[in-house]
Amino acid sequence: MSGGAAAAAGPAARGRRAAGYAFALGAGALWGTTGPLSTALYAEGEAITGIGFWRVLIGTVALVLYALLFRRDLLRVDRRGLLIVGLVGGALVALFEVAYQFAIAGAGVASAAALLYTAPTLVALLAWPLLQERLTALRLVLAVVVGTGAVLAVQGGSHGARVSGFEAPHLALGVTGGLLAAVSFAGTTLLARWAVPRYGVFRVLLLEAAGGTLLLGVLLPIAGRAPVPPTTPGGWLYIGALVVATVLLANLFFFSAAKRIEAAPTAVAATIEPVVGTLLALVLLSQQLTAFGWLGLLMVVGGVAAGYLAEARARPQPGP
Repeated sequence: MSGGAAAAAGPAARGRRAAGYAFALGAGALWGTTGPLSTALYAEGEAITGIGFWRVLIGTVALVLYALLFRRDLLRVDRRGLLIVGLVGGALVALFEVAYQFAIAGAGVASAAALLYTAPTLVALLAWPLLQERLTALRLVLAVVVGTGAVLAVQGGSHGARVSGFEAPHLALGVTGGLLAAVSFAGTTLLARWAVPRYGVFRVLLLEAAGGTLLLGVLLPIAGRAPVPPTTPGGWLYIGALVVATVLLANLFFFSAAKRIEAAPTAVAATIEPVVGTLLALVLLSQQLTAFGWLGLLMVVGGVAAGYLAEARARPQPGP
């Protein structure tokens, strides 16, 4: 490469990385609206179990329409993909959509986000027996830091959403929901490590969303919690905002970031999610965190970010 070409490539590369970080931060910020938007839906009188169903259903419809209009090949998948990604991945999505709503309503936005972000440490621990990835001392230390931070965030946070038409879940149920959401998130991450190289990001996302919609549509009525459409314009508005912000735009931003920067800094930038969710809950919903709660939240975010950065340094860099 000539000197002039190299000089031109430098600013271009820096611009590409800056755009990548901006996209990753945008994804995290959009995901951070999940708690406040869900809490607004509770105030509209919407049932906890139905919110996740409508969110994933409308998101699935949007993904299918995109595939039909622009990429019909994405709708072709083998039987193994249908069973493993559609069924197992769909079950993980269905669990997440219900459990995280209980976490937000019962434990508060900040506590729910902190509990959810224990998922990366679960991935690190489970990847050892399942994927034969090495379990290092650093991973264990960071798991303790993140777990301790989650406990502090729960103890120092506002508990219970302002709801209308039903009683908010107890704190214990909210914490259980947050931990189940983290388990689901961790399982989805481990499944993605196997599935994405085989089927691609978009196809995996579509299969998991469709499977989750189908399972929720079958299991919720059996459990006596049949999803009811929002009964107010405000309810539909918040559902639409959840779909556009947290399903479509957030994933588009995250994948756009992954195309421009490495996976570790993309994930680190996206850890802004619980901070954004907490700040929005503070400003819009008057949900408070004590000093220990803020310390716990920072321990969760810092521990997860440190883990990603350490993994990036330990992983061999590809050649030019």
